[in-house]
Amino acid sequence: MARIEDYALLGDLHTAALVERTGSIDWLCFPRFDSPACFAALLDTPDAGRWRVGPKGGAPCTRRRYRGGSLVLETEWDTPDGTVRVTDFMPPRGNHPDVIRIVEGLEGEVAMSSELTLRFDYGSIVPWVRRRDDELEAVAGPDSVWFWTTVEVEGRGLSSVSDFTIKEGERVPFVLTWGRSHENMPHRPDPDHALEDTLEFWSRWNERETVEGHWEDAVTRSLVVLKALTYKPTGGILAAPTTSLPEEIGGSRNWDYRYCWLRDATYTLQALVLSGHMEEAEDWRQWLLRTVAGDPGDLQIMYALDGTRRLPELELPWLKGYEGSSPVRIGNAAADQLQLDVWGEVLDSLFLARQAGLGAEDDAWNLQKALMHHLEARWQEPDNGLWEMRGPRRHFTHSKVMAWVAADRMVRSHEEFGLPGPVSRWRRVRDEIRADILANGVSPRTGTFTQSYGTDALDASLLLIPRVGFLPFDDPRVVATVEAIQRELTHDGLVLRYKVEEAEDGLPGSEGVFLACSFWLVDALHGIGRRDEAVELFERLLSLRNDLGLLAEEYDPVGKRQLGNFPQAFSHFPLVVTAHHLKGAGGVHSDNPDGH
Repeated sequence: MARIEDYALLGDLHTAALVERTGSIDWLCFPRFDSPACFAALLDTPDAGRWRVGPKGGAPCTRRRYRGGSLVLETEWDTPDGTVRVTDFMPPRGNHPDVIRIVEGLEGEVAMSSELTLRFDYGSIVPWVRRRDDELEAVAGPDSVWFWTTVEVEGRGLSSVSDFTIKEGERVPFVLTWGRSHENMPHRPDPDHALEDTLEFWSRWNERETVEGHWEDAVTRSLVVLKALTYKPTGGILAAPTTSLPEEIGGSRNWDYRYCWLRDATYTLQALVLSGHMEEAEDWRQWLLRTVAGDPGDLQIMYALDGTRRLPELELPWLKGYEGSSPVRIGNAAADQLQLDVWGEVLDSLFLARQAGLGAEDDAWNLQKALMHHLEARWQEPDNGLWEMRGPRRHFTHSKVMAWVAADRMVRSHEEFGLPGPVSRWRRVRDEIRADILANGVSPRTGTFTQSYGTDALDASLLLIPRVGFLPFDDPRVVATVEAIQRELTHDGLVLRYKVEEAEDGLPGSEGVFLACSFWLVDALHGIGRRDEAVELFERLLSLRNDLGLLAEEYDPVGKRQLGNFPQAFSHFPLVVTAHHLKGAGGVHSDNPDGH
């Protein structure tokens, strides 16, 4: 089975596909990110659904690349008989989702094959396939997929197969389009026009601010990934386009990330705002206002792309899991957890958007006041924390710090923008939370901040304390915490979220180092004056990206491979933010480096 980093991402701002080095699309959900997959070989065998286009024999490609700053993938094979290129892309959505693949002969003559194995509902349903004029239609329940190409297609072993030869200068297109089974055949796009439109779309989108110089390409690619993880119809921002890619090979820490975590979305928003992408900021703000409308006490940590609240967690026993990592899960029970930091992240992001010049919005300020009013009554409660601990609730230091951030941003909204509210009360709450953290969140023995009250355990989230302005970088407690995390919470120089064996997180097994936390360490080292170390670590993190610049959630320093859902917004947005920090680039920041 291919490694996680062997995959490339395609997307149309509604859904995404993963393409492996042999030219096989092993993951695709139609019509949107969180729909049931019609290609699920990523989590099982090819019999769970895939579409491979490449030279006969299934050899890995010789090279691949994205064309410019787009999501148009070019994969090339050098064979004894010649060289061939396959160009894969998903045009920004019209009325229906399309996957288009164009085979080009570059040199000589190459024997090729296309093997389309459609399996709806996560590999469990074999569709009924019939020919309609010059197209094939595959139907099962509500789903219908239409397939067109200029070469002959025959049924073979419950797959649709084309064997053909491509010569230098020849082009063979393939078009796969999803539609509802009770509707007429969707319009078939012209492959060449669609390619031009797709390239033009990404070219226009990239005409924004980025970090110039040595890291420009890395930042641009990460921004493209973040854009690809936005759901255009609603403005929701996805955590990742996959489910159940393991945090430990063969383990059970396998989760569905095809949802909108408020935390991930707000951090993604910060990276986009820093880079001048204000349209996405406005779309997300409108999504947030619609999604959390109602009682602020009902705020969840995550929602579906359209704001749906109920995300029941189920297991799919017919899928073996990636490299045997079971169970495969859809839905996510963490939606029901209490994570107090989310209030702070939402209020921080709305403050940031206002700082960045996003237009005034009465509903946004009313929402902020309601969220703050609710948090005032709850900040003293234990919660499940940033890392969604499934064990007993605790008083997590990071959660308290983000509660402080919530109060601080409300005070600053009044001071900087003149927005009305009970600012004296907010100041008092801010001071109370600060005193509580300093009294209970610092170990008397080590002088460092702790994961939760009453312990000496460390947590990578503590690296964010100076970033959000709770204390300045040169505060002795901050410096001691940064140095302790670098010394005690790293594996081969990369940062763990926490020590699993000490955390009582309610889950079996272990996990890799967490890439976002390693970027946070870069920021922290830079902040305490150790710039050379910071740059060295940042460069090392960039080297962990795959050949296309993509990152999963975690990394295994022993196996030298990526782990977790892929590609992961929570890894790409800190790359963008950290590059801005190291370059000293201009931009809007919500933190106050002097503290209070």
